[in-house]
Amino acid sequence: MNITRAADLASRAGPEDWFTGEVTVQGLFNPAAPERVQGASVTFAAGARTAWHTHPLGQTLIVTAGRGRVQRWGGPIETIETGDIVWFEPGEKHWHGAAPDSAMTHTAIQEVKDGKVVDWMEHVSDDQYGA
Repeated sequence: MNITRAADLASRAGPEDWFTGEVTVQGLFNPAAPERVQGASVTFAAGARTAWHTHPLGQTLIVTAGRGRVQRWGGPIETIETGDIVWFEPGEKHWHGAAPDSAMTHTAIQEVKDGKVVDWMEHVSDDQYGA
């Protein structure tokens, strides 16, 4: 058994290559052989969001606070709120982030495949976010 204390979890700013706006990422658990699951708590300031991306084995989001937006490529923008759970299929191009007028925090859970959990793509434009 291993207990990780909340006070020991480091947070960092979300890299500008992967996010638009103010984003804080707190690693919760990470892949280390033989584990295959990675998780993080991600907090988005109002209007902040990820870039378009995919996950080789899919991704689960659990909204823990606030209100946000999600969209898969070619689909409508959907509103998500505290308690909602979102599943993205393996390889499904998507983005997620806060609503324009509300911060949002979610726990993101994804599996590792061949040492990789995500493929980052282009940023979500202001027009795409506001659509």
